[in-house]
Amino acid sequence: MTDDPNAEQIAAITSFVDTEACPPDGHPTAHILFGTNQVQPVEVAAERYRRGLAPLIIATGGVNRHNGIIEARTFRRLLLERGVPDDAIRYEDRSLNTWQNVEFALLFLREALDAGLAVTAVCKWYHRRALHILKTLVPDIGAFYGITWEPVYAGKPVTREDWPAIPDGRRRVIREWEEVSRRITEGSLQDVKLIEGAWR
Repeated sequence: MTDDPNAEQIAAITSFVDTEACPPDGHPTAHILFGTNQVQPVEVAAERYRRGLAPLIIATGGVNRHNGIIEARTFRRLLLERGVPDDAIRYEDRSLNTWQNVEFALLFLREALDAGLAVTAVCKWYHRRALHILKTLVPDIGAFYGITWEPVYAGKPVTREDWPAIPDGRRRVIREWEEVSRRITEGSLQDVKLIEGAWR
């Protein structure tokens, strides 16, 4: 792919990487929070817990390479501060990347599926590899969902509209498109498609 995409390419890339597929209204699911040093996933999960829509929250993430926090432990603390009870939270605090986020949370994902809960990924709007890794490591995941948030880098939100003009956003979004496309082609990631409002 080019580092200077035209408008048509920008639209195609944006559409491809977008992970949004909200669960149906009133449908509780297990929420997996992918590791980050930003707080938005906690806000999403806590708000949905209060509405009865996130009865099980799986926090992931080891040491963050930018600021040294242990992501999952920070998620857990912030969730507790927002009124989510400890018995609704599971966490793994060893992972160093997206693959390990899922790999080290497999026990909790299995707990969710065994309880009859579908899975919702809470991730950056362009974090497409998260979906493919879930399908690759949990092949029987069935239909699953994505709730997204917009990360902030150097004080600027990386949105679906503005990412091409934000250097940190541009680099990350194009890299996501290239890596996921390549890994699907080579077979190291299972493909997923958005069908009838869910990832399958």
